[in-house]
Amino acid sequence: MSQKRDCYDVLGVARDATENHIKKAYRKLAMKYHPDRNPGDKEAEEKFKEATEAYEILADAERRQMYDQYGWAAFERGNGRGFGGMGHMDIEDALRAFASAFGGGMGGGFFEGLFGGMGGSRSRSERSRGADLRYDLEIAFEEAAFGAKRELTLDIVEDCGTCHGTGAAAGSKRETCTQCGGRGTVVTSNGFFQMRQPCPRCGGTGEYVRNPCPACRGQGRAKVSRRIELTIPAGVDTGSRLRLAGKGEGGARGGPPGDLFVVLHVRPHDLFARDGLDTHCEVPIPFHIATLGGEVQVPTLRGDVPLKIPAGTQPGKVFTLRGLGLPDVRGRSTGDHHVAITIEIPTDLARNTSDLLAAFGASVKETNHPRLAALRRKAKQFYSHKNAMNPTPGDS
Repeated sequence: MSQKRDCYDVLGVARDATENHIKKAYRKLAMKYHPDRNPGDKEAEEKFKEATEAYEILADAERRQMYDQYGWAAFERGNGRGFGGMGHMDIEDALRAFASAFGGGMGGGFFEGLFGGMGGSRSRSERSRGADLRYDLEIAFEEAAFGAKRELTLDIVEDCGTCHGTGAAAGSKRETCTQCGGRGTVVTSNGFFQMRQPCPRCGGTGEYVRNPCPACRGQGRAKVSRRIELTIPAGVDTGSRLRLAGKGEGGARGGPPGDLFVVLHVRPHDLFARDGLDTHCEVPIPFHIATLGGEVQVPTLRGDVPLKIPAGTQPGKVFTLRGLGLPDVRGRSTGDHHVAITIEIPTDLARNTSDLLAAFGASVKETNHPRLAALRRKAKQFYSHKNAMNPTPGDS
């Protein structure tokens, strides 16, 4: 990773370049080094992959932010940032990304329309990378806090196990389409204009199956149920995206599989609330402890811990317990735990307890309730001001 060139240097753009500038710079390099314009040139192929990889990062706002913050380290496998595995793009990945960026087909189709067919065409029967898949997974708060392992069962399309992706029955094979000559496209002319469209006979594959495979009905692809082990790192949150390289849709005709992106959704908890890496909890305490002070046990992610309550603690007071929140998924820090105090009024008191409480109330002076005394002072000032502005008729 440390030997890879800076993405901005690869595309020749400034670090504050707009998305449009980045796309223009990539288009220029891709057209220069595309394999269809440089057949057999390994150096050009490497430059094409390098430029495509840089574009894939800088053209995606989330990837670009991660790259600006961490560099290539953001895309190392197993880092928990959701982009592990970038930096290992092969030529099929690069061609697929290029086609996605500019709306062309895999390989030479784009350049056939741009340069009148220079470089020839790529067979539609070549192996191709499988599609990336997204899976939304709801997890419990505890799983997000401590990490977990889950087993996912997905129905995924891949090469038919009977015909191995050919679509042809045993003893037969795919044959070159005679209508398009294996190109997968046909061209119709109308004056100065030419229109290229998929071959109606082979559907754009360049081949057809005379005796289709009975298992997949000649499609060469079948849906299978696959079990996938998922490791959820501690500290994830709603929106966290986990990438499982090679666990997406199977590639066509032996091509590499796509990736699976698992997007997490964390269920709310009835005890703990979350704000980033910090956790919050509301704890009711008896009024005599709030008055006299004492110690109470408060819940945290790591179990109950003692908390000293100073005498005269008021409702709404928040105590912060450092380092008892959630871990960062990268293991670099830990949040704090915030305890908000509420005063719980006792109910169903015994007669003698009620009498003692009444005697206590009679012994308390107004000076023992400074907030209540302040409230009454403010109210008195308000009424006095009100009466001065609106005197009662007959007052002298």
